[in-house]
Amino acid sequence: MTQLHYLIIGNGAAGVTAAETIRAHDLNGRITIVTAEPYPMYSRPGLAYVILQEIPPEQIMARQPQWYAQQRIELVYGRATSLNVQQQSVALENGRILHYDRLLIATGARAVPPPYAGADLDGVVYLDTLDGTKHLLKKARRAKRAVVIGGGITAMELAEGLAHQGVDTHYFLRRDRLWSQVFNETEAALVADKMRHHGITIHLHTEAAEILGDRRGRVRGVRLQNGDEFRCDLVGVAIGVRPQLELVEATPIQTDRAILVDETLRSSAPNVFAAGDCAQVYDRWSAKYMVDILWPSAIAEGRTAALNMVGKETLYRKGTPFNACLLFGLHITVIGQINPRPDEVDNVAVVQKRPLSRGASEVWFTFPRTYQSAWSGSGPNTLRLVIGDNHIVGALIIGEQSLADTLRDLIEREVNATPLLPYLQADPQTLRQKILALGQRQEGI
Repeated sequence: MTQLHYLIIGNGAAGVTAAETIRAHDLNGRITIVTAEPYPMYSRPGLAYVILQEIPPEQIMARQPQWYAQQRIELVYGRATSLNVQQQSVALENGRILHYDRLLIATGARAVPPPYAGADLDGVVYLDTLDGTKHLLKKARRAKRAVVIGGGITAMELAEGLAHQGVDTHYFLRRDRLWSQVFNETEAALVADKMRHHGITIHLHTEAAEILGDRRGRVRGVRLQNGDEFRCDLVGVAIGVRPQLELVEATPIQTDRAILVDETLRSSAPNVFAAGDCAQVYDRWSAKYMVDILWPSAIAEGRTAALNMVGKETLYRKGTPFNACLLFGLHITVIGQINPRPDEVDNVAVVQKRPLSRGASEVWFTFPRTYQSAWSGSGPNTLRLVIGDNHIVGALIIGEQSLADTLRDLIEREVNATPLLPYLQADPQTLRQKILALGQRQEGI
C-alpha cells in the first residue's frame, strides 16, 4: 500500500486536530506539520489568563514535543512562503521544499495593526501570540499609563490584563457602548461597571488617529480624531484579526474573506484542504459562506478535513457559533445569531470588509430573517434570547450559566420554541424553568 504524505501548514487547533485524526485512520501515512512559531501547539484562548498571571505561559501548552513523537508526526519549525499546486509542493523560508499528497492549510488569523501612523513604535502591543504576550508582559512591568484600542473580547481581555499589571489603563471606544455588535445597552453597562471597578477608565466616542513616538522610537501618546493628544507609554491594539492568506495569494485557490471550501473542506485546488480561522465555510443559517474565529469551530473543521484527506467522505455541518469567556469576574456565553441592533449592520457584505475579533463569528453579526428578542435580568445575571421563525437562533448569557448547555442544544437542533413564546416577557425564574422544560422534553424524544 502506498504511503501518503499529509502536509499540514499550521500548528493550532485545526492543524493538530487534523493530524491526530489522520493518524487514527492512517497508521502508516507520513504526517508533517509546519509551524511559524517556535513552540508546540498552545491554547490561544489561554493567553488571556497568562496576562492575568493566573497561569504561567508553560501551562497553556496543549501538546508537548513527546506527543508529536508518539504520534509519529514531524513538527517542522519554519515559515511556509509559497505553494505550487501543480507540483504539489510547499517552499519554506529556509529554502526547504516539502512535497505532499494531501495538503491542509490551517494558517489561522493574525492581529490587524492600526491603520494609521505609529503602529511600529516600541510600546505597541498585541494579545495574539505567545511571543507577543510575553513582550506585552515585559513592557507592562515598566509602563505607567496604557491606552487600549478595540471593541471585542480581545480588547477587553487586554484592558483587564494591563490593569491587573498595575498599569493605569484607558479604554477607547468609537461607539456608545462596549462590544456594540454583540452587547445591548444593559449588557454593555453591566460589563462597563465591572471594568471601572477594576480600575479601567472608559472613553466613549473616542477614536485614535495616530500613535505618537519620542525621538527614541517609543510610544509617548496618542493623537485623537479631534486633534487632542493623550499621553501614554503603552498602546494595546485589538481591532480585529484577518485570516492569513499569503500562502495562497499567488495560486489558483479561490478566496473571499478566507479560503473558500466546500462541505468536505476541499479548496478549489486538487488535494488541498483548509480549516480553522483561514477557511470560509458554508453556514446553514444565513445560507452564505462565512468565517469563524472560534476554537470549537477550528477543532470541528480540522477533524472533518482530516477524514476527507484519508478518504472517508464526510460532510461538514457547521455547528452553532459558540464562545464562553470570563471577563472581569463575569462569565459570558454567546451562542448563535445575536446582533442587538440589526440596523447597525447594513448587510453581510459590509460586515465582511471588517476584521473579526478573535473569539467571534460572522454569524453573530448577520440577520438573514426578521428576529424578535427577549431579555431578562436579575442583578449581575442576564439572559437574552433571539427568536426567528419560532426557533431560538441565538442567546447571550452573562453571569449564572446553568442554561448555557440547554440553549446551545436547542439552537443546534433548531427546536420549535413556540411553547416559550408566551413566557418571553415573564420573570427570569419562570422563563428559566420553561427553557429547561423544553430542553428536557427534547432529551426525552
